[in-house]
Amino acid sequence: MMPGGGQPNMQQLLQQAQKMQQDLAAAQEELARTPVEGTAGGGLVKATVTGAGELQGLVIGPKAVDPEDTETLADLVVAAVRDANAAAQQLQQQKLGPLTAGLGGGLPGLPF
Repeated sequence: MMPGGGQPNMQQLLQQAQKMQQDLAAAQEELARTPVEGTAGGGLVKATVTGAGELQGLVIGPKAVDPEDTETLADLVVAAVRDANAAAQQLQQQKLGPLTAGLGGGLPGLPF
């Protein structure tokens, strides 16, 4: 029921749902194209992910490579990827949050 006792206009509701779906798809497509960077070790390791969280690139500075200490390098890589993914999640929240706010706070399968 609508305020004032009227019935909801189903055609209007369907149009609104379709527009929301189109806006959400467009935002997700934009996220998939947007690179986000994370770093570790003061910039010795840089990871690039898409706004959707897909790892696209990894740059390891020469000073991070020590054949006697590969564990530290592995830790730096993991930290850089985590940093990039955290930035991607923030970007997702910025782009998708307003679109899903009217849906009870989120959509199943999305990280927010």
